[in-house]
Order: sequence, then C-alpha cells, then structure tokens
Amino acid sequence: MTGRWGVILDAGSSGTRLHIYRWKDPEKALEDASPEELRSLPKITTKKKWTKKIRPGISTFGEKAGVVGEDYLKELIDHALDIIPADKIHDTPIFLMATAGMRLLPQVQQNAITGAVCTYLRKNTKFSLPDCDLHIQVIPGETEGLYGWIASNYLLGGFDHPEQHAHGQGHHTYGFLDMGGASAQIAFAPNSTEAQKHANDLKLLRLRTLDGSPVDYKVFTTTWLGFGVNRAREAYVQSLSDLYTTSDAGELPDPCLPKGLRLSLDGTPVSKPKKGETTLIGSGAFDECLRKTYPLLGKDKPCADDPCLINGQHVPAIDFDVNHFVGVSEYWHTTHGVFGGKENEAYDFTTYQKRVKDFCGRDWNSIEPSLDAHKKFAVKDAQEACFKASWLINILHEGIGVPRIGVEELPAPGLNASKGAIETAKQKGFLDPFHPVDKIDGIEVSWTLGKMVLYAAGQVPPKTGDDRFPVGFGTNIPSAGATELPPDFQYAGSTWTPLSGGASHNDSPYRPAVNGTTDDGSDWDLEAENLLGKTKAKTTHSLLIFFFIFLALLFFFRKKDRRMRFYGRVNNLFHKPRRSGLFGKMSSSGHNNGTLSSLTNKLFGRRSLSSGSYERVLEEGEAAEFELNDSHFRNSASSYFDHNNDLNGFYSDSSDSSSSGGGRSKLGITSGLATPKLNLDGRFADLGCGNGLMTPGGSALDRAGLVVRTDSRERLGLTPTTTTMSLQGRRSRAGSPTRLKSPLMSPLQG
Repeated sequence: MTGRWGVILDAGSSGTRLHIYRWKDPEKALEDASPEELRSLPKITTKKKWTKKIRPGISTFGEKAGVVGEDYLKELIDHALDIIPADKIHDTPIFLMATAGMRLLPQVQQNAITGAVCTYLRKNTKFSLPDCDLHIQVIPGETEGLYGWIASNYLLGGFDHPEQHAHGQGHHTYGFLDMGGASAQIAFAPNSTEAQKHANDLKLLRLRTLDGSPVDYKVFTTTWLGFGVNRAREAYVQSLSDLYTTSDAGELPDPCLPKGLRLSLDGTPVSKPKKGETTLIGSGAFDECLRKTYPLLGKDKPCADDPCLINGQHVPAIDFDVNHFVGVSEYWHTTHGVFGGKENEAYDFTTYQKRVKDFCGRDWNSIEPSLDAHKKFAVKDAQEACFKASWLINILHEGIGVPRIGVEELPAPGLNASKGAIETAKQKGFLDPFHPVDKIDGIEVSWTLGKMVLYAAGQVPPKTGDDRFPVGFGTNIPSAGATELPPDFQYAGSTWTPLSGGASHNDSPYRPAVNGTTDDGSDWDLEAENLLGKTKAKTTHSLLIFFFIFLALLFFFRKKDRRMRFYGRVNNLFHKPRRSGLFGKMSSSGHNNGTLSSLTNKLFGRRSLSSGSYERVLEEGEAAEFELNDSHFRNSASSYFDHNNDLNGFYSDSSDSSSSGGGRSKLGITSGLATPKLNLDGRFADLGCGNGLMTPGGSALDRAGLVVRTDSRERLGLTPTTTTMSLQGRRSRAGSPTRLKSPLMSPLQG
C-alpha cells in the first residue's frame, strides 16, 4: 500500500511515549473510494508495536538539556527507524509535543529543551522537520484537549457517521476528558443554546474529508493545570501537614491509604521511620478521604465569567442529555486498574465506589501478597489507588457535574439513530454521561491521534483547488465570514498536492488518466503498486491451479483399492442411500449414484454388480468367539423391537437420516450378522426373501459404502442349519474393530 507515515512524541510529565501512524496517500485513496469513504476523513492506522514509552518525563532534563537527545530520545528514535521504511523517512513528519510537565518549567528551560531536541533530530535523522517551532513545542492544555476531542470522535464515528450518533437536538459528537499527572482537560461541543451564548469562548476547528470538502466544528476546550493526579496528591499531602502541624507523634493519619500502609511524605514506603521523620500511616477510611480531597477542587474560588466548574474557571453549561463524555488516561486506569472492571464495562458510580471501599478498607499486609509481582508498578499503583479513586470521583461528580449513574438517573434523551447503532452504543456505554476508555476498535485513544488526523486531512486536495478553507483551528469569531481566519489560526502543518492526470474530486470514484503522469513522475509509486498487486494476484492463481493439478495426479497414481476407499467415502458424503428391508440394506433397483457411479467404473475398475464371482471376507477366529448365547440374543432383540412398534416404518425412506447410524449399530450389537435364521416368536418372516438379504441378481452396499454381493443359501448350497452354524456370531469386515488376515478368507463362485 502506498502509505504516508507520521511520528509523534508525547512528552508528558511522567514519561515520553512514541506514536507512529500510517494512512493512504490521498491520491491513492481516491482511486477506489466509495461514496461513503469520500465523505469521510482519511483512514489512519497504527499498531501496538508502533508505540513505545520511556521514563521519566522530559522535563527532568531542564538543567541538562544538552544530553536530552543522546541520553533520552535515542531509544525512541531508533524504534521509529526500525518500523518506518528507509525510503519513506524523508517524507515522514516528526513532532515532539510536550504537555503539563514542561509547562511547569521556567520558559528558559523550556526553550533549551525544545532547541536541543530540534538540533538532535536534524543532525541524526532524515525525518521531515521543516519548522522546529511548529514541530517541536510545548502545547497549551487547550490544544491538547482539542486534539483529544478530535481523536475520540474520529474513532467513535461521530465525524463520518453523524446519523448513527444523533444524541438529540442535532448533536452527534462526544465530549473528551483527559487527566494526566499534572493537568486535566475537557473538550466538548456545547448544545446549540450554549454555543450561541458562549460563541466567543469556542474554538473553530476545520477538517477536510476525502472528497475535498471542508467541515467546521465549534468546540469548547480548557485545561486545569495542577489538577492531574500527581499534583493533586502533592497538594493533598501538604494539606494534611498543615492540618496536623501540632502533632508530636511523627505520623499523620491518612484516610486515603489502605490500613497500615506507611509512606514518607514524598510517597516512598517506610518500614521503620527514622527519628524525627514525619510519615503517613493509612487508616483506610474512604468516606473521610472523599471529604478531605473535595476542598482541592477550588469550588469556592470566585468565578469571573459564569458559569464555572473547577478552580473558578469558566466552562459553558453542560447538557448531559446530549453531551456524552469519554475519559482517557487516568480516567481509564483508575477505574479499570487496581479495582478491575471489564474493558467495555460502562461506568457505574455505585458499583465503582463499592469496589473502592472494599479495597481501601483492607489491611495493607493482606493486599501486598496478592499483587502481581510481574507488573513493574503493581505495588506503587496499589499504594496510590485509593487517593486516585477519591480524586476521580470528586472531579467527575462534584467538579464537572457528571450524574452518578445508579444514583441520579437521567431522563431518556430523544435519540435519533438507528436501532442497531443505539444498541451498539449501549453495549459500549457511550450513551451514558461518562464512559472511561483505553482503546476503541483496537486503537488507543490518545490526543496524538487527533494531531495526526488534522495533519492527514491537510494533505487532501481541496475541492476549490485553493487555500480559502485551510485545515486547522483558532479562536471562533462569530462575525467572521466563511473565508476569514482568526489571527491565532494554527495550520495543520501539512501541504496538499494537486491531483495528477487532470482529474478532480468530482470523479467518483477518482480514476487517473491512462498514462497520465506529473512532470516530476510523482505517480510512479502508485503505478508500481498497481502492477505489483496484479502480479501478486496472478501468482496466487497460478499456485492454486498447480496445487489442484498435483492433487489430481497424486490421486490417479494411488493404488486401486485406495482409490476405491476414497471414492466410497466421498460418495457417502453426497448420496443418501435408499434403505429397504429390516437391516437397512440398499435397494437393488435404485440408481442412486447416477453419472458418478458410471464414471467410477472406469476410474476405479469396479466389477459389474452381476459378476459371477465375489469374495466373502470373515474375521479371523472361531465362531464361538463372537457367538452370543440364545437368551442374550432374544432379550436384546425383543427389547429393541418392542421399543419400535412399527419397524418397517422406522426404516422407511422418510426416516433414513435418523436410522442410518443408530439403528444399524443397535442391530449389530443384537445379532452380530444378519442371517436367514432370525425368527423371533414369529415376528419376522423369512429374511431371505427381500428383507435384508438380496437375491443372486441383486446388489447391496456394505457399511463402508462399497458394493458387495450376498448370495442366497440355495445358491450356495447351504442348508439353513449349516448357514447358521457356520456364520453365527461372525462379524463383517466393515464392522470389525481389527483387521487381521483370516485363514477363512477364500473366493466363492456364484
């Protein structure tokens, strides 16, 4: 596949994660695009092995920026070079975007780190890096939230299939919540009323679908710096220290730790505190933990622009009837890590809080042995789990105002979507006000994907053929015209190339002109790929034909008896034999095999059914070895046939499928071999006359599906008594559990 590649380094507060993405070249994607695909954004793919994370955060290099490349980033860059083809490196953009951890550093240190990163990448790689200020930067929290909003709606289908995600009131997108170690973000499209009321607070986001059409969205996004779980924990510990300043015990009771767990103020486990050292000792009182973390929300801060949610920051009113949020990062890990929870399980406040209380109320000595020793951070995660759970609950329900599902029920929204789409959304929990997610359709929900969607959309040639509607985002200006851009508009960073061959987006699907090339031969990759695909298809067909010819030759060179056996098995699969007579022998008058039977006479050398000679094969051993005593025989036969009142009806054509296996096996157990002697209390007529044994000119199929001949006792010159004595208790070869050569084996001439 002719592919475009992109690399993003997410430089967070606790570590840096590499993300690699791939998508089709827009011109190639347009070749066979369906009408639905033309109205969609470029399709971006990634794989688990295309991601890699290192610790600690890049912000730790604030005072040693000069070694950030060789000592820190090299591992991630080498991994990217192992994934991306060498001939695509020069055309692959690379971004390093730092978030909350770097935002907390002084501006001088920020500049030193970003400058060192740019120098290292340009010197040691050939990635596309035309503008360091655009590709290597510390992004604001609002931008991070907007990228996350793009990623969530891209994966959920809110962009490409709005009719399947109609939440009511013309709303079809999802809100986005993110929480890291140092900050938390929110992004959502307010309902129409709030959007008009707070139009100046929104961002204008412009994307471009594969057919070149611009698509605009109005989104609110903000960030709460210092409200990530790690920063919140630091503030909480400080509040405990302030609360117990008069304590002389040297230990501070911490309701947000499991019972008996002792930590230093910086979170390090302490077995025996040193003299004068202040430590935290867990009390496992989760309700008290909730009360003590609530003040950290800053709900009492003055609100300059009403309404406000957390820390006095303005946020438009959220209509949870139509605004359904997905939460990533800590929202996912805190609800699904230590406290369990299935991957697609919807968030339920009551269930979650019960799990948290059960865990946090346990003694640490009973928790620690049960942790998975193979998980690197299992102990640390368990130590922090109770505080993180209390912080998440307070942020969600007290801060943002998400209704407590299971306690506070919402009125059913006026959904306008197909039944299938609604059921699918319900199963995944996306019709609830809040749903934590990690992956959607196998792809991790990360703000980095949103950045790459924006970049890929910018590569699609616009329908207008010009840059009047560029891809990017900026402050929403209600009074601005359609083509007027805000002064802070940030472009996607990608460029588009006119379609080759004189084609346009109006061609659906797009087909390049035959032999049409650009002046620089830029369509050579496309043509080469098409040729390669055709060659592979032809090669595959040739291999299949050769394989079938080989099987045919192998079949014809097999021995005759093996061919006969193989045919018998195949014939049984496609033909259900007509059964007549007491023991289910084949009717001699039918032509069940049709053309296949006549063909096999030539292929397998079968003898004519009217041939005058045949072999009767009996198993080795004396008759007494296989003989059933008379009482056992009569009791077995009587009980079986009493159960089936109408035996002939049971073995009629209409019950062929049910009797072919079960009936025969039971009769075999009862009699061992069908002989002319069977006459139980007058129930059966002479069995030699059409009820199982055939006349000399007739034919039958044995249990293996092969044609054999059974002559009557008159033809063989045997009296009924002689026949019974010589054959009683012997089993046919087809029903034998062993296949030993018998000394009784001899040809009998008819």
